[in-house]
Amino acid sequence: MGTDEAAPEQAKAIIDEAERVAVLTGAGISTDSRIPDFRGPQGVWTKNPKAEKMATIQHYVAERDVRVRAWRSRLDSPVWSAEPNDGHRALVELERRRKLGLLITQNIDGLHHAAGSDPDRIVEVHGSIREVVCLSCDFRAPMQVALDRVRGGEEDPDCPLCNGMLKSATISFGQSLIEDDLRRADSGARSCDVMLCIGSTLAVYPIANVVPVAKSEGARIVIVNGEATEMDHLADVVVRG
Repeated sequence: MGTDEAAPEQAKAIIDEAERVAVLTGAGISTDSRIPDFRGPQGVWTKNPKAEKMATIQHYVAERDVRVRAWRSRLDSPVWSAEPNDGHRALVELERRRKLGLLITQNIDGLHHAAGSDPDRIVEVHGSIREVVCLSCDFRAPMQVALDRVRGGEEDPDCPLCNGMLKSATISFGQSLIEDDLRRADSGARSCDVMLCIGSTLAVYPIANVVPVAKSEGARIVIVNGEATEMDHLADVVVRG
């Protein structure tokens, strides 16, 4: 496993040789777009442990004040002013080179879409903050529709169809991931010859399983992250930074 100064060049060589790359991205790829991660030294939950309540479905459903705080935080989310960075654009270039098989992201910011990645190749396993959904019916709309109501004075807007509870179209703690997303991620891991992981601690399951799955199928593993991850021992190359 390479983790030295030669690691970036080793990683580049592996990707240049690859025919089908599966990519897994986490919060670390978006920090250069000024979107803080969650558990890092400057992470949202590190600096404000109470913020994790807003991402837990049981608290969100049961406590109105949690929902009110969640709507206020959505208004001020750095996502709305964020732009894709070189990391996002590099993955678009990988796609243009016809090497990208599947782009799995743990991020909810939509920046892979904004960068120009093919939506059909993106699996947003934790959903997207750019849409709002009703927890009681099939209502779904752009998030800004709901945020306009909050700006107009509604602290906890309800569904315009059934008066149910509205929430961002993200997967909160306590909610199940979408089965089709997991199936696509597993298939992408099994069919790739390189698994490239960027900006993830690889500690959130079940999606972190794509790394050992890819390894078991003979793929080479490249991990790019600022800190050690739980999967570094499986990597062919680890790039720090």
